[in-house]
Amino acid sequence: MTSILTFLAVLGVLVLVHEFGHFIVARWCGVEVETFSLGFGPKIASKKVGATEYCLSIVPLGGYVKMFGDDPNEEVDAEDAGRAFLTQAVSKKIAIVFAGPFFNLILAFLIFSGVFLVGVPALTPDVGEVQEGSAAEAGGLLAGDKVLAIEGEAVTQWEDIRTTLQTSRGRGLDFLVMREGTETHLTIAPIMKEVEDVFGDPKQLWLIGILPTGDQMTKRYGPIDAIVMGMERTVSTTVLNVVGIFKLIQGKISSDNIGGPIMIAQMAGQQASEGFLNVILFVAILSINLGIINLFPIPVLDGGHLFFFGIEAIIGRPVSIKKREIAQQVGLFLIVSLMVFAFYNDIMRFFVNPSS
Repeated sequence: MTSILTFLAVLGVLVLVHEFGHFIVARWCGVEVETFSLGFGPKIASKKVGATEYCLSIVPLGGYVKMFGDDPNEEVDAEDAGRAFLTQAVSKKIAIVFAGPFFNLILAFLIFSGVFLVGVPALTPDVGEVQEGSAAEAGGLLAGDKVLAIEGEAVTQWEDIRTTLQTSRGRGLDFLVMREGTETHLTIAPIMKEVEDVFGDPKQLWLIGILPTGDQMTKRYGPIDAIVMGMERTVSTTVLNVVGIFKLIQGKISSDNIGGPIMIAQMAGQQASEGFLNVILFVAILSINLGIINLFPIPVLDGGHLFFFGIEAIIGRPVSIKKREIAQQVGLFLIVSLMVFAFYNDIMRFFVNPSS
């Protein structure tokens, strides 16, 4: 039950933010929004405010914003053209469509920045293990030492050690450590090793052969640093997701990793069991995923609409209705096929082979 409730809450936030992006930019552009729905299908509840009907619908796997004049087959009177979607300038139509995915990225940025501001768990710079034959052992580092500084730069968390090592290029570094109440200087030269990244590709790292104790602290950042780090984390997570998608298309990542609602619900439940912070970070990561996927140039997705509006901007006229309808059918087939495959993976993963 926890998994289901967390899943619905997470999905609800993501959809609400995405559709609000379309909604608010449409309003800013003077386009009338007829319906703002959280969910699909029959309405559970609705309330009309001004020209917009706000709805809660029975199928919680998405939502939509229905704008006046967004149907190419619908005739719009000249006096109503100013508030119709398709009669707007191409730049406005692009802004309205792009706003949904963009707001998902903004949500992730706000979450990351807020988390850095409030405080994030971080490993302390305490050495738990020194590997035999390592650069750290050769330099005299011992288990139980606390790294205070490297090359005069203060070390406050384990990540500071990792970051500094990658810029060393193998030169000897001055480590200031606390050992049994006494500060000691050690010179340690990192060794370059080739490892595999999360996608199985080779990656070079400078290492000294130590492991942390696993003790944690809460690391807080000032407002400016939190904003900068929030932006950096949003960009790096976005890039990681885009690279992962291309690796999936290339076959370098197994398609078994594709999951549907069941997998997301299980992951949501796992994050909920580990605390509210994990759920919030899970929302940020999923929000980025939703934004990226919606920008794919597939008809029925926001990216598909942007693709056609881009063509319209180039040739000076809208793509013909017939061509758009054919593209919509192809896009719908692709999306439905992907959804069926994701559900199949969910069923195989959680019901047929639950231990795999």
